[in-house]
Parts: sequence; structure tokens; C-alpha cells
Amino acid sequence: MARQIIYTDDAPAAVGTYSQAIKIGNTVYISGQLGLDPKTMQLKEGFTAQAEQAFDNLAAIAKAAGGTLDDVVKFNVSLTDLNDFGALNEVFDARLSAPYPARAAVQVAALPKGGEVEIEAILHLE
Repeated sequence: MARQIIYTDDAPAAVGTYSQAIKIGNTVYISGQLGLDPKTMQLKEGFTAQAEQAFDNLAAIAKAAGGTLDDVVKFNVSLTDLNDFGALNEVFDARLSAPYPARAAVQVAALPKGGEVEIEAILHLE
């Protein structure tokens, strides 16, 4: 099965040696998204703004792959402070509807560019 590289200008360009997403068959693997504004490549200010921007970035990449956030089957979230877990749940609740996809959330020592949250996603397209 051939893999397809997914790219959109509506999400931040990669800040390292990776693709925004890879599509193989009906599955899309979206790389971790920080709260970077795709136009300025600057982080939004504060945890909630970064999490919301990360969701905007994920949605843009999902669209470029032919899907939406409704197609997500699994999120992986990295937080620099687990005390932000409640705020994370509020952002997820505002952006998604039940039944929710699977999710993991872990605290990490640091994220690229000093980000407070990074979210990656796996989509399954019908």
C-alpha cells in the first residue's frame, strides 16, 4: 500500500524532519501539533490558547487528508504540566462530541519551542 504525504499551508510547517501527516490506505497519522499559528509560526499565549490552536492545526491537516476531527480514533497528548488536565478536557469537550475517541495524556519535561501542549492524532477514513 502506497503512503501519501499530507501537507497544508493552513497548519504550521514542520519544525523538524517529519511530515505533517502520512496517509496509508484509510488511516491518517497526524504528527504532533503545537499551539503554533501557521502564519506567524509563533506560539499562542497560555495553555488553553495553545490547545485550541493545536486543534485548529489538527483540523486543517485532517481536512487536507480528506477527513475531519470526527474521524479521529486516537489522540496522544503531551502536557508540560498535568495540572492543565482539566483545561485540556474543557478544550476536548468544546471540540468533540460523544462517543469520544481513545486518548492518552502524559506529562513531559519539555516540548519544542517551549510549548505547553502537543497533540497528535490517528484518523480512520471511511
